[in-house]
Amino acid sequence: METEKLYYQDCHCYAFSARVLDCRRAGGGFDVILDRTAFFPEGGGQASDRGTLGGVNVLDVQEKNGEILHRCDGPLPIGTDAEGKLDVARRQDLAQQHAGEHIVSGLLHKRFGYENVGFHVGAEQMEVDFSGPLTDADIAWVEAEANRVVRENREIRCWYPSKEELPQICYRTKRALPWPVRIVEIGDVDRCACCGVHVGFTGEIGLIKIVSCVKFKGGSRLEMCCGGRAYRYCAEIFEQNRKISRLLSAKPRETAEAVEQLKGAMEAEKFRANDLQRQLFRILAEQFAGQDPALCRMAGLSGGDVRLLCQEVQKGSGGLAAVFSEQENTWNFCLMGDEDRVQKWGERLRKDLNARCGGRGNAIQGTLSASGDMLELFFASFTKKSQ
Repeated sequence: METEKLYYQDCHCYAFSARVLDCRRAGGGFDVILDRTAFFPEGGGQASDRGTLGGVNVLDVQEKNGEILHRCDGPLPIGTDAEGKLDVARRQDLAQQHAGEHIVSGLLHKRFGYENVGFHVGAEQMEVDFSGPLTDADIAWVEAEANRVVRENREIRCWYPSKEELPQICYRTKRALPWPVRIVEIGDVDRCACCGVHVGFTGEIGLIKIVSCVKFKGGSRLEMCCGGRAYRYCAEIFEQNRKISRLLSAKPRETAEAVEQLKGAMEAEKFRANDLQRQLFRILAEQFAGQDPALCRMAGLSGGDVRLLCQEVQKGSGGLAAVFSEQENTWNFCLMGDEDRVQKWGERLRKDLNARCGGRGNAIQGTLSASGDMLELFFASFTKKSQ
Protein backbone atom coordinates (compact mmCIF):
# COMPACT_ATOMS: atom_id res chain seq x y z
CA MET A 1 0.00 0.00 0.00
CA GLU A 2 1.40 3.38 -1.03
CA THR A 3 1.70 6.02 1.68
CA GLU A 4 -0.52 9.07 1.20
CA LYS A 5 1.70 12.17 0.98
CA LEU A 6 0.02 14.78 3.13
CA TYR A 7 3.01 17.12 2.75
CA TYR A 8 2.07 17.61 -0.91
CA GLN A 9 -1.60 18.20 -0.13
CA ASP A 10 -1.08 20.88 2.52
CA CYS A 11 2.29 22.49 3.21
CA HIS A 12 0.96 23.71 6.57
CA CYS A 13 0.01 20.24 7.83
CA TYR A 14 2.16 19.89 10.92
CA ALA A 15 0.12 17.30 12.88
CA PHE A 16 -1.75 14.22 11.68
CA SER A 17 -2.94 10.73 12.60
CA ALA A 18 -1.90 7.62 10.66
CA ARG A 19 -2.04 3.83 10.78
CA VAL A 20 1.24 1.95 11.34
CA LEU A 21 1.61 -0.50 8.42
CA ASP A 22 5.04 -1.88 9.29
CA CYS A 23 7.86 -1.47 11.80
CA ARG A 24 11.33 -2.87 11.13
CA ARG A 25 14.51 -2.79 13.19
CA ALA A 26 17.14 -0.88 11.20
CA GLY A 27 20.31 1.14 11.74
CA GLY A 28 20.17 1.24 15.51
CA GLY A 29 16.50 2.26 15.40
CA PHE A 30 13.24 1.32 13.71
CA ASP A 31 11.90 2.09 10.23
CA VAL A 32 8.19 2.78 10.45
CA ILE A 33 5.86 2.79 7.42
CA LEU A 34 2.53 4.63 7.65
CA ASP A 35 -0.60 4.72 5.52
CA ARG A 36 -0.30 8.56 5.39
CA THR A 37 2.34 11.04 6.47
CA ALA A 38 3.13 14.76 6.67
CA PHE A 39 6.84 14.01 7.20
CA PHE A 40 8.74 15.02 4.06
CA PRO A 41 11.49 12.52 3.10
CA GLU A 42 14.89 13.85 2.11
CA GLY A 43 15.05 14.74 -1.58
CA GLY A 44 15.67 17.44 -4.16
CA GLY A 45 18.41 19.04 -2.08
CA GLN A 46 16.08 19.40 0.91
CA ALA A 47 16.61 17.62 4.24
CA SER A 48 13.88 15.52 5.78
CA ASP A 49 11.41 16.58 8.42
CA ARG A 50 11.82 15.55 12.04
CA GLY A 51 9.48 15.39 15.02
CA THR A 52 7.61 12.73 16.97
CA LEU A 53 5.41 9.80 15.99
CA GLY A 54 3.34 7.95 18.56
CA GLY A 55 5.54 9.32 21.34
CA VAL A 56 8.89 8.29 19.80
CA ASN A 57 11.32 10.60 18.02
CA VAL A 58 11.50 10.70 14.21
CA LEU A 59 15.21 11.08 13.48
CA ASP A 60 15.16 10.88 9.67
CA VAL A 61 12.79 10.17 6.79
CA GLN A 62 13.81 8.53 3.50
CA GLU A 63 11.93 7.28 0.46
CA LYS A 64 13.35 4.00 -0.85
CA ASN A 65 11.85 1.64 -3.41
CA GLY A 66 8.52 3.43 -3.20
CA GLU A 67 8.35 3.21 0.61
CA ILE A 68 8.55 6.19 2.97
CA LEU A 69 10.65 5.07 5.92
CA HIS A 70 10.41 6.99 9.19
CA ARG A 71 13.57 6.22 11.19
CA CYS A 72 12.45 6.29 14.84
CA ASP A 73 14.31 5.77 18.09
CA GLY A 74 11.66 3.37 19.34
CA PRO A 75 9.23 0.78 17.92
CA LEU A 76 5.52 1.29 17.18
CA PRO A 77 2.94 -1.54 17.21
CA ILE A 78 1.83 -2.56 13.71
CA GLY A 79 -1.85 -1.94 13.06
CA THR A 80 -2.23 0.82 15.63
CA ASP A 81 -2.86 4.52 15.04
CA ALA A 82 -0.09 6.99 15.82
CA GLU A 83 -0.14 10.76 16.19
CA GLY A 84 2.53 12.52 14.18
CA LYS A 85 3.88 15.95 15.10
CA LEU A 86 6.44 17.75 12.97
CA ASP A 87 9.23 19.96 14.25
CA VAL A 88 7.43 23.04 12.93
CA ALA A 89 10.39 25.42 13.23
CA ARG A 90 12.58 23.05 11.18
CA ARG A 91 9.93 22.54 8.49
CA GLN A 92 9.24 26.27 8.16
CA ASP A 93 12.95 27.03 7.98
CA LEU A 94 13.61 24.47 5.23
CA ALA A 95 10.52 25.56 3.30
CA GLN A 96 11.64 29.19 3.47
CA GLN A 97 15.08 28.30 2.10
CA HIS A 98 13.67 26.19 -0.72
CA ALA A 99 11.03 28.71 -1.78
CA GLY A 100 13.55 31.57 -1.66
CA GLU A 101 15.91 29.60 -3.86
CA HIS A 102 13.10 29.10 -6.39
CA ILE A 103 12.53 32.85 -6.62
CA VAL A 104 16.22 33.68 -7.12
CA SER A 105 16.72 30.82 -9.61
CA GLY A 106 13.61 31.81 -11.55
CA LEU A 107 14.63 35.46 -11.79
CA LEU A 108 18.17 34.65 -12.96
CA HIS A 109 16.87 32.13 -15.49
CA LYS A 110 14.33 34.60 -16.82
CA ARG A 111 16.83 37.45 -17.17
CA PHE A 112 20.05 35.64 -18.18
CA GLY A 113 18.95 32.15 -19.17
CA TYR A 114 21.18 30.63 -16.48
CA GLU A 115 20.42 27.17 -15.15
CA ASN A 116 20.49 26.18 -11.50
CA VAL A 117 23.07 23.38 -11.59
CA GLY A 118 23.54 22.76 -7.86
CA PHE A 119 21.63 23.31 -4.62
CA HIS A 120 22.54 22.47 -1.03
CA VAL A 121 20.98 23.67 2.22
CA GLY A 122 23.54 23.86 5.02
CA ALA A 123 23.14 24.52 8.74
CA GLU A 124 23.42 28.31 8.40
CA GLN A 125 23.27 29.14 4.70
CA MET A 126 22.57 27.46 1.39
CA GLU A 127 24.72 27.23 -1.71
CA VAL A 128 23.16 27.62 -5.15
CA ASP A 129 25.25 27.12 -8.30
CA PHE A 130 24.41 28.80 -11.62
CA SER A 131 25.71 28.15 -15.11
CA GLY A 132 26.92 31.70 -15.86
CA PRO A 133 28.85 34.63 -14.39
CA LEU A 134 27.24 37.26 -12.17
CA THR A 135 28.46 40.78 -11.39
CA ASP A 136 27.93 42.76 -8.20
CA ALA A 137 25.26 44.72 -10.03
CA ASP A 138 23.51 41.47 -11.03
CA ILE A 139 23.51 40.31 -7.41
CA ALA A 140 22.09 43.61 -6.17
CA TRP A 141 19.36 43.44 -8.83
CA VAL A 142 18.28 39.86 -8.15
CA GLU A 143 18.23 40.37 -4.37
CA ALA A 144 16.05 43.48 -4.71
CA GLU A 145 13.69 41.75 -7.16
CA ALA A 146 13.46 38.61 -5.02
CA ASN A 147 12.45 40.61 -1.95
CA ARG A 148 9.89 42.52 -4.01
CA VAL A 149 8.31 39.17 -4.88
CA VAL A 150 8.32 38.28 -1.17
CA ARG A 151 6.54 41.51 -0.26
CA GLU A 152 3.90 40.91 -2.95
CA ASN A 153 2.96 37.71 -1.09
CA ARG A 154 2.34 35.69 -4.23
CA GLU A 155 0.81 32.25 -4.05
CA ILE A 156 3.11 29.30 -4.60
CA ARG A 157 1.15 26.78 -6.63
CA CYS A 158 2.16 23.09 -6.74
CA TRP A 159 0.40 20.55 -8.93
CA TYR A 160 0.73 17.52 -11.20
CA PRO A 161 -0.25 18.29 -14.82
CA SER A 162 -1.99 15.54 -16.75
CA LYS A 163 -0.09 13.48 -19.27
CA GLU A 164 -1.59 15.59 -22.04
CA GLU A 165 -0.94 18.93 -20.31
CA LEU A 166 2.71 18.37 -19.39
CA PRO A 167 4.22 18.71 -22.91
CA GLN A 168 2.48 22.08 -23.28
CA ILE A 169 4.01 23.52 -20.09
CA CYS A 170 7.34 25.36 -20.16
CA TYR A 171 9.24 24.75 -16.92
CA ARG A 172 12.79 24.62 -15.56
CA THR A 173 14.30 21.19 -15.13
CA LYS A 174 17.83 19.78 -14.90
CA ARG A 175 16.95 16.80 -17.10
CA ALA A 176 14.10 15.31 -19.08
CA LEU A 177 11.53 13.81 -16.71
CA PRO A 178 8.92 11.12 -17.36
CA TRP A 179 5.33 11.78 -16.39
CA PRO A 180 4.08 12.36 -13.70
CA VAL A 181 5.99 15.57 -12.94
CA ARG A 182 5.25 17.87 -10.01
CA ILE A 183 5.34 21.55 -11.00
CA VAL A 184 5.98 24.44 -8.63
CA GLU A 185 4.88 27.84 -9.93
CA ILE A 186 5.38 31.33 -8.47
CA GLY A 187 3.37 33.62 -10.77
CA ASP A 188 5.49 34.75 -13.72
CA VAL A 189 8.68 34.49 -11.65
CA ASP A 190 9.35 30.76 -11.80
CA ARG A 191 7.91 27.48 -12.98
CA CYS A 192 10.01 24.46 -12.09
CA ALA A 193 9.87 20.69 -11.68
CA CYS A 194 10.39 20.06 -7.97
CA CYS A 195 9.70 17.36 -5.39
CA GLY A 196 10.35 19.54 -2.33
CA VAL A 197 8.05 21.32 0.08
CA HIS A 198 7.58 25.07 0.12
CA VAL A 199 5.65 27.78 1.92
CA GLY A 200 2.15 28.55 0.66
CA PHE A 201 2.78 32.23 -0.14
CA THR A 202 5.99 34.15 -0.79
CA GLY A 203 5.29 36.46 2.16
CA GLU A 204 5.98 33.53 4.49
CA ILE A 205 9.63 33.65 3.37
CA GLY A 206 10.04 37.00 5.10
CA LEU A 207 13.46 38.00 3.76
CA ILE A 208 15.99 36.85 1.18
CA LYS A 209 19.64 37.78 1.65
CA ILE A 210 22.49 36.93 -0.73
CA VAL A 211 25.64 36.67 1.38
CA SER A 212 28.31 36.13 -1.27
CA CYS A 213 28.95 35.27 -4.90
CA VAL A 214 32.10 33.59 -6.20
CA LYS A 215 33.21 32.13 -9.53
CA PHE A 216 32.61 28.38 -9.64
CA LYS A 217 33.27 25.94 -12.51
CA GLY A 218 32.74 28.56 -15.19
CA GLY A 219 29.62 29.90 -13.50
CA SER A 220 28.72 31.35 -10.13
CA ARG A 221 28.07 30.04 -6.64
CA LEU A 222 25.76 32.05 -4.42
CA GLU A 223 25.65 31.75 -0.66
CA MET A 224 22.25 32.91 0.55
CA CYS A 225 19.75 32.56 3.36
CA CYS A 226 16.06 33.22 3.81
CA GLY A 227 13.50 33.83 6.52
CA GLY A 228 14.70 33.53 10.10
CA ARG A 229 18.22 32.69 8.93
CA ALA A 230 18.36 35.91 6.89
CA TYR A 231 17.10 37.95 9.84
CA ARG A 232 19.68 36.45 12.19
CA TYR A 233 22.45 37.05 9.66
CA CYS A 234 21.48 40.69 9.16
CA ALA A 235 21.12 41.19 12.92
CA GLU A 236 24.63 39.82 13.50
CA ILE A 237 26.07 42.05 10.77
CA PHE A 238 24.26 45.07 12.23
CA GLU A 239 25.63 44.32 15.70
CA GLN A 240 29.16 44.04 14.30
CA ASN A 241 28.73 47.36 12.49
CA ARG A 242 27.36 48.97 15.67
CA LYS A 243 30.48 47.94 17.60
CA ILE A 244 32.71 49.23 14.79
CA SER A 245 30.85 52.54 14.71
CA ARG A 246 31.47 52.97 18.44
CA LEU A 247 35.16 52.15 18.13
CA LEU A 248 35.57 54.61 15.24
CA SER A 249 33.23 57.26 16.69
CA ALA A 250 31.37 57.18 13.38
CA LYS A 251 27.70 56.94 12.53
CA PRO A 252 26.58 53.40 11.54
CA ARG A 253 26.11 54.44 7.90
CA GLU A 254 29.55 56.07 7.80
CA THR A 255 31.71 53.22 9.09
CA ALA A 256 33.09 52.34 5.65
CA GLU A 257 34.33 55.91 5.15
CA ALA A 258 35.81 55.93 8.65
CA VAL A 259 37.62 52.63 7.96
CA GLU A 260 39.02 54.05 4.70
CA GLN A 261 40.39 57.03 6.62
CA LEU A 262 41.86 54.75 9.27
CA LYS A 263 43.40 52.55 6.59
CA GLY A 264 45.02 55.58 4.96
CA ALA A 265 46.44 56.72 8.29
CA MET A 266 47.79 53.23 8.99
CA GLU A 267 49.43 53.04 5.56
CA ALA A 268 51.14 56.37 6.22
CA GLU A 269 52.37 55.11 9.59
CA LYS A 270 53.54 51.90 7.97
CA PHE A 271 55.66 53.79 5.44
CA ARG A 272 57.08 55.97 8.23
CA ALA A 273 57.86 52.93 10.38
CA ASN A 274 59.52 51.15 7.43
CA ASP A 275 61.68 54.20 6.78
CA LEU A 276 62.70 54.38 10.44
CA GLN A 277 63.42 50.65 10.43
CA ARG A 278 65.71 50.98 7.41
CA GLN A 279 67.57 53.79 9.15
CA LEU A 280 67.94 51.61 12.25
CA PHE A 281 69.20 48.69 10.18
CA ARG A 282 71.81 50.94 8.53
CA ILE A 283 73.01 52.08 11.95
CA LEU A 284 73.16 48.50 13.26
CA ALA A 285 75.05 47.39 10.15
CA GLU A 286 77.80 49.94 10.75
CA GLN A 287 79.27 47.79 13.54
CA PHE A 288 79.91 45.01 11.01
CA ALA A 289 81.89 47.19 8.61
CA GLY A 290 84.84 45.21 7.26
CA GLN A 291 83.89 42.02 9.15
CA ASP A 292 84.01 38.85 7.06
CA PRO A 293 82.10 36.81 7.99
CA ALA A 294 79.57 39.08 9.69
CA LEU A 295 77.11 37.41 12.06
CA CYS A 296 74.14 39.38 13.41
CA ARG A 297 71.51 38.19 15.88
CA MET A 298 68.41 40.26 16.64
CA ALA A 299 65.21 38.99 18.24
CA GLY A 300 61.67 39.43 16.97
CA LEU A 301 62.23 40.04 13.26
CA SER A 302 59.98 38.65 10.54
CA GLY A 303 61.41 36.88 7.52
CA GLY A 304 61.17 40.04 5.43
CA ASP A 305 62.89 42.14 8.09
CA VAL A 306 65.67 39.59 8.43
CA ARG A 307 66.36 39.89 4.70
CA LEU A 308 66.41 43.71 4.83
CA LEU A 309 68.86 43.70 7.75
CA CYS A 310 71.04 41.12 6.04
CA GLN A 311 71.26 43.34 2.96
CA GLU A 312 72.51 46.24 5.06
CA VAL A 313 74.97 44.04 7.01
CA GLN A 314 76.37 42.57 3.79
CA LYS A 315 76.83 46.03 2.29
CA GLY A 316 78.89 47.09 5.30
CA SER A 317 80.77 43.82 5.57
CA GLY A 318 81.58 43.37 1.93
CA GLY A 319 81.86 39.64 2.54
CA LEU A 320 79.63 36.87 3.86
CA ALA A 321 76.77 38.07 6.06
CA ALA A 322 74.31 36.04 8.15
CA VAL A 323 71.37 37.34 10.16
CA PHE A 324 69.40 35.18 12.62
CA SER A 325 66.28 36.22 14.54
CA GLU A 326 64.19 34.18 16.97
CA GLN A 327 60.41 34.61 16.81
CA GLU A 328 57.93 32.29 18.54
CA ASN A 329 60.45 29.43 19.00
CA THR A 330 61.53 29.57 15.37
CA TRP A 331 64.64 31.16 13.90
CA ASN A 332 64.29 33.20 10.73
CA PHE A 333 67.60 33.54 8.92
CA CYS A 334 69.22 34.93 5.80
CA LEU A 335 72.68 34.49 4.26
CA MET A 336 74.14 36.83 1.61
CA GLY A 337 77.53 37.17 -0.05
CA ASP A 338 79.69 35.21 -2.43
CA GLU A 339 77.61 32.51 -4.10
CA ASP A 340 79.93 29.60 -3.32
CA ARG A 341 80.18 30.49 0.36
CA VAL A 342 76.44 31.19 0.70
CA GLN A 343 75.49 27.86 -0.86
CA LYS A 344 78.10 26.02 1.23
CA TRP A 345 76.70 27.36 4.50
CA GLY A 346 73.17 26.90 3.34
CA GLU A 347 73.93 23.23 2.90
CA ARG A 348 75.48 23.11 6.39
CA LEU A 349 72.30 24.61 7.84
CA ARG A 350 70.17 22.00 6.10
CA LYS A 351 72.40 19.14 7.19
CA ASP A 352 73.31 20.13 10.77
CA LEU A 353 70.18 22.01 11.87
CA ASN A 354 67.52 20.63 9.53
CA ALA A 355 66.87 24.10 8.15
CA ARG A 356 64.23 24.72 5.53
CA CYS A 357 65.53 27.31 3.12
CA GLY A 358 65.63 28.32 -0.49
CA GLY A 359 67.16 30.86 -2.80
CA ARG A 360 69.55 31.15 -5.68
CA GLY A 361 72.94 32.67 -6.25
CA ASN A 362 74.25 34.93 -3.53
CA ALA A 363 71.29 34.81 -1.12
CA ILE A 364 69.32 32.14 0.69
CA GLN A 365 66.60 32.52 3.31
CA GLY A 366 64.60 30.19 5.53
CA THR A 367 63.62 28.98 8.99
CA LEU A 368 64.88 26.43 11.49
CA SER A 369 64.14 25.15 14.98
CA ALA A 370 67.12 24.66 17.26
CA SER A 371 68.19 25.15 20.86
CA GLY A 372 70.40 28.02 21.90
CA ASP A 373 73.31 25.67 22.55
CA MET A 374 73.07 24.14 19.06
CA LEU A 375 73.07 27.57 17.48
CA GLU A 376 76.05 28.69 19.59
CA LEU A 377 78.05 25.74 18.26
CA PHE A 378 76.99 26.60 14.74
CA PHE A 379 77.87 30.26 15.20
CA ALA A 380 81.33 29.35 16.52
CA SER A 381 81.88 27.10 13.52
CA PHE A 382 80.60 29.80 11.21
CA THR A 383 82.97 32.49 12.43
CA LYS A 384 85.99 30.16 12.37
CA LYS A 385 85.52 28.25 9.12
CA SER A 386 83.62 30.49 6.79
CA GLN A 387 86.66 32.27 5.43
